[in-house]
Amino acid sequence: MVNIKSILKFTSAVGIVVFLLFLVPVGLGYLDYENIDSTFIAISSLLLLNIIIFLSLKNYKMSFGMKESIVSVNLIWILLGIGGALPLFLQTGIDFSSAFFEAISGFTTTGATVFSDIEDLPRNILLHRSLMHWIGGMGIIVLGVGLFPLINPSGSLSLFKAESTGISTDKITPRIKDTASKLWGVYLLITIANILCLKFFGMNWFDAVNQAFATVSTGGFSTKNNSLGFWMNNDGIMWTTIFFMVISGMNFLAHIRFLSGGLKSYNLEEVKWYLFLVAALSLLLTFAHFNGFSTLYQDFMNSTFTISSIMTTTGFASTDYSTWGNASIALVLVAMIIGANAGSTAGGPKVIRYIIFFKNISLEIRRAIKPDSIISIFIDEKPIKSNIISSIFGFFSLYMLTIFFVMIYLYARGYDEMTSISTAMTTVGNVGPGFSLVGPAENYTFYAWYDKIVLSIAMIIGRLECYTVFIMLSKTFWKKF
Repeated sequence: MVNIKSILKFTSAVGIVVFLLFLVPVGLGYLDYENIDSTFIAISSLLLLNIIIFLSLKNYKMSFGMKESIVSVNLIWILLGIGGALPLFLQTGIDFSSAFFEAISGFTTTGATVFSDIEDLPRNILLHRSLMHWIGGMGIIVLGVGLFPLINPSGSLSLFKAESTGISTDKITPRIKDTASKLWGVYLLITIANILCLKFFGMNWFDAVNQAFATVSTGGFSTKNNSLGFWMNNDGIMWTTIFFMVISGMNFLAHIRFLSGGLKSYNLEEVKWYLFLVAALSLLLTFAHFNGFSTLYQDFMNSTFTISSIMTTTGFASTDYSTWGNASIALVLVAMIIGANAGSTAGGPKVIRYIIFFKNISLEIRRAIKPDSIISIFIDEKPIKSNIISSIFGFFSLYMLTIFFVMIYLYARGYDEMTSISTAMTTVGNVGPGFSLVGPAENYTFYAWYDKIVLSIAMIIGRLECYTVFIMLSKTFWKKF
């Protein structure tokens, strides 16, 4: 049986922190004399409800196994999607399915939006959207485990494993709770550094905070209709954003080790391949769309920005790259299906999976040539277990099947091929902008309410890297634990 009380205690504890943070945009709304009363009542009511649930279970000792962890993770994403949708629904006039889509897009750091005029939104709503990014970036479960000593240490690791996008299961400290706290510390440090750099290069404080929240979380919600293209003529802001997108796409455990071990902490196979791919794709994209209408430097900056944004699944746009021609679109699609590092805030398949995937293919070829040879796969001089390899191949199967079914659904609904394909890839991959009707200059408002629900589920599946969602459909899961 599932331990319902443990699930309720944990979800209410996370809910308390999240809804307390949601009061920050509400406070900004009061300072700006915005019509915030209904939102304040809704958020306060949800906060009070979570406090009541938590206090009623205060003396209950939680027991977390894998079943409770997986149920908690799925439940939290749905409930916070509903909670995050309320301010959007109450203040902007959009229907609830659109608000739910926007909230899930925020928490999963997808960055796909239903708003066509971002700059017309109240400032409290802009901050609310960015805050959802920032909370979801490092992972809601990491937030819970890191901030609440009430979590049973033996069960915390199962929670980490259940939400694998936000954090790898490697530990810096003996207690996983302390590792989570260090991760949030580094996350906050990088965010503050990003805010200060953007302010230094001329951005106002409000835009700097929002852009930094969206950058470090690799989310993509901006305060401007043209996204970062609004500051395209400010090279300092553009290169600052590129730098922070790239480092946010790196394993945050490496960032923690950097504070004590220096640059050698980044001497990891995945990090080196990741940086090489960003550089190589940026150069290729520069020459693919260079046409002499702008300088080579400008094209290189926009290309590097685009590849960094798409590969880290941030989803910012400095210009409409969908107009650059087929070769450029092909390169962007390559970046879209790669992703960044495991243990980062980015979505997508992750570079490490491709490294192991191709190493395994190479190994099988060598085995075919020399059947009696004993060969293993090594990453950073550590052997990779066969169950990890099987898990990676299983992930790719589930990931591609999810994209396929979303694509077929959208195509059957009457949308064109490129819209269907790119929407499926960008929602499951948590990228945000795609091509055609969902290009970098467009939005998702045209989808019907039921399409938005389907796409919201696709974003959650992608964020939780498939297994955590699909395992709940298995009879074995409910019987075994």
